[in-house]
Amino acid sequence: MTTETTETKPLRGRVCLVAGATRGAGRGIAVQLGAAGATVYVTGRTTREKVSEVGRATETIEETAELVTAAGGEGIAVPTDHLEQDQVRALIDRIDRERGRLDVLVNDVWGGEHLLVFGKKTWENDLDGGLRMLELGIRTHVITSYTALPLLIRNPGGLVVELTDGTTEYNGTRFRENLFYDLAKNAPLRMAFGLGKELEEHGATAVALTPGWLRSEQMLAAFGVTEENWRDAVEKIPGFAVAESPAYVGRAVAALAADAGRNRWNGQSLSSGQLAKEYGFTDADGSQPDAWGFMLADETGDPDVEDYR
Repeated sequence: MTTETTETKPLRGRVCLVAGATRGAGRGIAVQLGAAGATVYVTGRTTREKVSEVGRATETIEETAELVTAAGGEGIAVPTDHLEQDQVRALIDRIDRERGRLDVLVNDVWGGEHLLVFGKKTWENDLDGGLRMLELGIRTHVITSYTALPLLIRNPGGLVVELTDGTTEYNGTRFRENLFYDLAKNAPLRMAFGLGKELEEHGATAVALTPGWLRSEQMLAAFGVTEENWRDAVEKIPGFAVAESPAYVGRAVAALAADAGRNRWNGQSLSSGQLAKEYGFTDADGSQPDAWGFMLADETGDPDVEDYR
């Protein structure tokens, strides 16, 4: 019989909220927090009864909660549209009522891939679709932080993780090819910086975190591969060789949450590959991909993929 310890289950007793945990990075993060022993509230709009505008019925928040529990934590699914303030308020009230605390908030709400179009100028894009991306990628994060942070700061040591796509180093000098997407993915970087300033006096930490080239369910489907044979896509898209599973960014969040000295990262922009080197965790296959390091090197030379995997 295995005995649980603070080493095997370092987050036992911690209460986490992963906002936007239906699939992809959010699901990977929720499961890894569960594997570390946490109680994890998982939210999203796709349930076994209702599908969101993303249009994928193959992943649900109930399934995510079950995966959290199977990993060793306690998963609790709460259907929530994070654009609806009343729903977010009801969610936080429930966490307060049931647990009386919130230790980790992960803002991963997105769901705008179906609106994303590359190769067009701003004025050639659909304005309503672009504004919807800003709602999904920015407004949801603001509403959730505004509502959840009073509970999170009730106890010192809280952690806020703003999920995005790209580091400050990368996004700060590059246009992400679609203005609406560029704004939606740069805003969490500034949110982490600003929240870090506000939370510091309360003993809490805020960071922005980006996975690398994520092998999400949607990405694998777009490339016509599965998690088992994902390398088959590398021949057509060589850079995909540095792709990572959702477990990798999940382990990054779990490592941050378990680190008593995480405040040294306050307000900073981090990546899963960077934190893997710092904390020593690996992806599910035992590798340590550094997709952003590879992409930066690829702009100036011909890097060897194996040096970044």
